[in-house]
Amino acid sequence: MHRVIISGIGAEIPEPVITNEELVESFNSWVDMENARRQTTGEAPLQKSDADFIVHASGVRSRHVIEREGILDPARMTPRIPARPDDALSLEAEFGIASARKALDHAGLEPSQVDLIICSASHHQRPYPAIAIEMQQALGTVGAGFDMGLGCSSAAAALHMAVNLVRSGAHKRVLVTTPEIITGHLNFRDRQTHFIFGDASVSMVVEGLAQGDKRPGRFEVLDTRLWTQMSNNIRTNLGYHTRTAQDDPYMIDLEGNLIKQVGNKVFKEVTVAGHKFIVEFLAEHGLTPEAVRRFWLHQANARMNAMILKLAFGHDVGHDRAPMVLEKLGNTAGAGAIVALSENHADMTPGDFGLICAFGAGYSIGGALLRML
Repeated sequence: MHRVIISGIGAEIPEPVITNEELVESFNSWVDMENARRQTTGEAPLQKSDADFIVHASGVRSRHVIEREGILDPARMTPRIPARPDDALSLEAEFGIASARKALDHAGLEPSQVDLIICSASHHQRPYPAIAIEMQQALGTVGAGFDMGLGCSSAAAALHMAVNLVRSGAHKRVLVTTPEIITGHLNFRDRQTHFIFGDASVSMVVEGLAQGDKRPGRFEVLDTRLWTQMSNNIRTNLGYHTRTAQDDPYMIDLEGNLIKQVGNKVFKEVTVAGHKFIVEFLAEHGLTPEAVRRFWLHQANARMNAMILKLAFGHDVGHDRAPMVLEKLGNTAGAGAIVALSENHADMTPGDFGLICAFGAGYSIGGALLRML
């Protein structure tokens, strides 16, 4: 059984930004139009959104998106991303490669030294060919590639797979990539979710640690863990049934098939489950939360993270102990915890412990206990 490290980390954040104020203006313009229609049919009117409400509910003030055009148009409210020919590099593969190259550079590796790519994200552009195989061809890695997903726990779940594949000797170096283009799946007309998400791509290189190799500044992965429990409180129904359930299968109705969640239940239930997961996972290694220098948690909700850590520590925990990137990026699904890791680890010293912990739809929770070399 080999010791395993994360030798490279890369994050790619798209340049376009949408502020709460811009998003609310677009949403409320659509609500005005929709309520005028509803008044003629006797339907209940919709409630408008508010920038201050968004900050209070989530902590999000802005989000980066891969494409602004179309999102703020009240008549469309979806990014305008044109289709590409089948023989052109797909948008998701392109986004994944952008962070993958940064992770490979950080690791000091050439693509040909990687023998497996796992592309793990909450949403994929298509079922097949696998985005990972497309990335394999474009990058020039060897071996194989496959796609997987576990909602917002996708990067942590893929890290769990990669670490154990390397630890067992099945693979030498695994590139884990999580390109989250979640705005393409978001219903910007849903007041519960229209403000939550943003786009980001992250990648990690996982490899064995050779005997006598010190690799200072890198993280040894001491252990990984996954937990799941069935819940419909975060759900998307977009799939083949979206077409087969329609009277006219060539006219697809997306109503009710895009991302939806019961926010108050998710907050309560995931807070309890996340706290329990963290405390029990650390206890298996004889550690308490106080022994961990830094927590890189899923970037879904600032109040949720604060509550999880307050339950664990018995007091409030600040940005230095548990850095947040949510305010400027929004919830970037599976990418969020790794963006926080990428931006907040250089000041750690040898022997420091760190914990990646992501949680989301499923419910699912993924964790990785790290130690700085």
